[in-house]
Order: sequence, then C-alpha cells, then structure tokens
Amino acid sequence: MQQQQTAGEFNIDEARRVLGDVFAPWVKDLALSIESVDHVLPPDAADWQPGATLRMPFSERLCRHGGVVCGQALMAFADTAMVIAMVAANRGYRPMTTVDQTTHFMRALASADVLADARVVRLGRTMSFGRVTLLNATDNKPVAMVSSAFAML
Repeated sequence: MQQQQTAGEFNIDEARRVLGDVFAPWVKDLALSIESVDHVLPPDAADWQPGATLRMPFSERLCRHGGVVCGQALMAFADTAMVIAMVAANRGYRPMTTVDQTTHFMRALASADVLADARVVRLGRTMSFGRVTLLNATDNKPVAMVSSAFAML
C-alpha cells in the first residue's frame, strides 16, 4: 500500500497512478481520466476548495434502455472522483471508505462524456466531506449533484 507523500512530491501523475492502482478492475473499465487536480491554495482565493476534475467517456455499455447513461455509472463515477479529490487534498493516497453518498439527478445524459468537478468541503483526521457536480461535457450543463462523507482509515 502506498504511503502518503510529502506536499512537494504530489502532482497529477501521482493522482493518475492512484486511479490506476487503487480501484477495482470494474472501475478501471469505466476508462476514467483525470483532467486536473487542485491542491495548492492560490494566492487570491477567497472560496477555494481542493479537488479534482475527472472525465468519464460516453459508452453504450453505460446506458440503460433508451440510450441514457445509467444512474449507477454516474454514482460510481462521482464516488471515484471524490476519492481522487481527497487524494489531491491529502497530497497523496490515504486509505478511506465511503460512509454516505447522496445523489440528486437533475437531467438525463445521452451520447456525451461526463465531467466530475469534485471538491473537498472538509478534510478531517477521521472523517472528510465532499461535493461533486457532474456535468455534460458537451454543454457544461449539470447532470447531477452529489454530496458524500468518507471515513479516513
């Protein structure tokens, strides 16, 4: 198991390594990619939160009847994106487990990639909390809002 790294060593390549090494094989089958990680407080940030942006490419395999991306795939994507956001906030991998996830679906998604903007609301020693906005990558309209809690192990 990977130990937490020091702040100077963390970068997007490390986050990508965690995505490839830590998750179950079926999560890897989603072909997720990390577009960015935000772990350094900008000098002019008033309401900044650490996090990450991930992409889930569209696939017919993720669709239910009617060509709409299924909620199960979106929820798994949001959960995975939140773990990567926690990795960014911690500046390295730390074991954790999802305690709670609440998803509010806002509109159907068909024939488009999905972006996850995952932000850490509170990073704690034993519990951490986050929010994810899932967006249609074609028009940037929200698809779902997700809030979650994680036990830090």
